Parts: sequence; C-alpha cells; structure tokens
Amino acid sequence: MLLLELKEVLEGLTQRIAPQEILTFTKFLLLTAMILPVLPNQPFGQFQINPFKTWLVVVAVSTVSYGSYLLLRVTKESGILLSAVLGGIYSSTVTTVALSKRSVNENHPHLFAGATLLASASMYLRLTILVGIFNWRLLDLLAVPFLVLAAAAAITGWFWSRRPNGSQEELHRQFQHGNPLELRAAFFFAAVFLLILVVTKLLFSYMQNRGAYYVLGAVIGFADVDPFIMSMTQNAGSTTPLNIAAGAILLAAASNNVAKGIYAYAFSKRGAAGLQSLMLLILLALAGLIPFLWM
Repeated sequence: MLLLELKEVLEGLTQRIAPQEILTFTKFLLLTAMILPVLPNQPFGQFQINPFKTWLVVVAVSTVSYGSYLLLRVTKESGILLSAVLGGIYSSTVTTVALSKRSVNENHPHLFAGATLLASASMYLRLTILVGIFNWRLLDLLAVPFLVLAAAAAITGWFWSRRPNGSQEELHRQFQHGNPLELRAAFFFAAVFLLILVVTKLLFSYMQNRGAYYVLGAVIGFADVDPFIMSMTQNAGSTTPLNIAAGAILLAAASNNVAKGIYAYAFSKRGAAGLQSLMLLILLALAGLIPFLWM
C-alpha cells in the first residue's frame, strides 16, 4: 500500500534520476541493509574472523566512497579544485591518475599539481574518519598527525594551484569517476581485507617483529592502503601493539603518496604538471615520516 501511494513520486524520480544512479543506490542498500544484518556477529576459526565486522569494514569504506561520489555528481561543474577534494575522499589514486591524464592537454601545470596535492589531503581526512569508526585508541595516536598532514597538504595545494599558469582559460571538470559500489569490487575488497588480516596476525604470532609490519605497509601502500589500514584497526590493541599499528599506517600512507607521485609523472607523459605533482607528493610523504619516526 505504501509503494502504491508513492507511485507518482517514484515515477517522478525515474524521470529525474538516471537509471544507473538508481541501480547504484539499490546496490548500496544491498550492501548495507540486506547483507550486513544477516551476518553472524561472532568470531570463527583460528584467526577469529568475525563476518559481521568484516562486512562492516566494507560498508564503511563503501559509504564514504559513495557519499563523495554523490557530491561529485551534484557538483559536476564545480571546477578542478573542488572535484579534486571530493575525488580524494572517493579515491585519491583514481583522482591523481585522472588529473594527470587531463593535464596532458592543458597548459595549467600549477593548477593540476595543486589539485593533485589537495586530493591527497582529502585522503588523510578519509583515513581519519575510517580509523575513528573502528578504533578510538588508534585514532588517539593518528588524529593529530593525519589532520596536520591534511591541513598542510590542503594549504600548500591551494596556494600552489593559485600560482600563474601558462593559460588563463577557465577550466571545468571533464573526468568522471566510476561507480564505487560494484559488487565484484566490494567482495574483492572483503577478500583482500581478510587476507591482510590473517597475514598481519601470522606476522605477530611467528615473528613479533615491527619491521615486518612496516615492510608490509610500505609494499601495500603502492597498491591500495584501505584493506591494510582497516586490518590494522582490527588488530591494534589486541594482537598488534598500538604504536606499531599506527606506525605501519603512517608508512603505508607515505608510500601511497610516493606511488601517486610516480603515477602522476607517468600518466602526464612527464609533463610539467606531473613533475610538480611528483615533487609535492614526495615532500608530503617525507612529512608523513616525521610522526612515524617519532612513534
């Protein structure tokens, strides 16, 4: 009866919203309202894997990405800088690659390099939110470094983007992010998260060496930092000491910045914007090592 009553409203939505966007929202409901509640909330097996908490990690990452994706859709003519900020919350790596490819045909190296740094500033805000959702004790160690790095990167990126460029032509965003809620990607993220969770527990059980965590974080930082960082939030304070988990997360984020700098330089075809992005992201990575060395 409720659906019948809302028939006109629902039909109006189908005329104003693209079918693909309705499907994307349906997938979001599937991930959150259907799959999550039916999973058992208790640990299983030797590694104490909790299906509910595992999928909750997937839901949290997907929700942050989807929220940023919706803002990107709403503000599609907002310009390069705002798109970089929102895209960085969605995926700073994807945004870096998109900006680098776009810079090849534009004569605005400072603008694109500054926007790339802004995307990485958003990454630190995103990581702060995700760590805070799952581990407050770990957030106590990481909140100040993450927020300081985010502020430093945002301020530097903003001023760098304001430097004079070769052209005064106004730019509008021309790249689009893909759907962040592909079910295959969600299940793949869950599988990678579980794999890293098991590996980190094995490392502590058999090696109990902080160097192994740091090497793992540095290597994974060149791929996708989210599964590793989420696994650290689950282990920190239990199988992994808090300071080691915090240090490994900082190192993973720093190595991810280096990787993005390399991507920016490569996808910009070694242009001025790519070289500037590489320089700025390496400096950000070095700044991220300061709290790591302190911990």
